[in-house]
This record gives sequence, structure tokens and C-alpha cells, in this order.
Amino acid sequence: MWYPEPIQELIQELNKLPGVGPKTAQRLAFFLLNAPAGEAEQLAEAILTARRRIRYCSQCFNFTDADPCAICQNPARDPSWIMVVEHPKDVVAMEKMREFKGRYHVLHGAISPMEGVGPDDLKVKELIDRLRLVTPREIVLATSSSLEGEATALFLARLLKPMGYKVTRIARGLPMGGDLDYTDEMTLAKAFEGRQDV
Repeated sequence: MWYPEPIQELIQELNKLPGVGPKTAQRLAFFLLNAPAGEAEQLAEAILTARRRIRYCSQCFNFTDADPCAICQNPARDPSWIMVVEHPKDVVAMEKMREFKGRYHVLHGAISPMEGVGPDDLKVKELIDRLRLVTPREIVLATSSSLEGEATALFLARLLKPMGYKVTRIARGLPMGGDLDYTDEMTLAKAFEGRQDV
């Protein structure tokens, strides 16, 4: 062990973050150790506060600090127009587009047999329960264009269409393998405008 145990533990914990390898974890650890004590404490407090206050919206399963979330509470949003996305970050990407005036349903992942993720691991049952309470005029499938996102959209279309729901998919203006949160607003808007029946 090259560093004192507390530094080694900090590096190991930072290394668990997505996209952070051992070298980056080491740089972050030393940045935090050299930062004024107040900055490190503010970061720690922000993490703890977010963990304490953020939860899932009971209606759409987006992250929120109030239940239901601001989108689900908004009377100007059309509750019969539901967009299904994979992750909470996808809601933010769609909201930046400023075209969608309905509500969301967050699956918290995509079907991925290679990783052992099936429909039961997602918020699919909750979506079906929700659709029984609100008769949707359209369900927009806005999963990513990755293999997992396509598999999830196909599964949902095959599940929902026989129930008599109008199911659409955002157009393929998104790059294959791309994530919604990395796509610019114009591309998202065009993909949304060009959605088609599934």
C-alpha cells in the first residue's frame, strides 16, 4: 500500500464512480485533500443531502424531492400523453427540447439479457398499473437507440399495443448506441417530431 489507509480508502471509493479509473480517482483524492476544508465538507454535505432528500416520484418514478414531482403536479401537462424513458437523466434531456407537454414514466434501465436485466427489473409493472388509472391517448417510447433500448421498446410495444393503446417510437434521428442526455436539443426535437407507430 503506497498511501496511508484513509487516502487509499478515499481513492477506492472514488474509483467506484462511473468513468473514474484509478488514476482519475487518485487525482480527485489529492484535489480534495488539498482543497480548503470547507469545500470538501460542502461536497460531502451535498452528497448526503441528496441521498436523504431525493426519492422516486410515486407516479412517474423520476427523481424528486417532493412527491409527486413538479412535472406530475403541473396541471398544464397532459396526463394522457406519456413518454417512457430509461433513466431520470433522459427526462432532463427531453425537457430541454421544450416540445413534449405530457408526462413521463422512468423505467430505471433497459432490458439487457447479457447483464441479467429483464422486464421484472424495470418499472414495467408500475407502468401497466398507471395506464389502468389514466387512459392514455399516446404512449411515446423514447428509449435509447442502443441494442438494449431497442429491445426494451420492442418489448413494450408488443405488450401495450394488444391492450389497445396507441404506441409510438421516437424517430431514428438519434445515433445508434447514443444516449439521450448526450444528444443536442435540435436532434431530439427532430426525432420527437418524426415519431412513428410501432
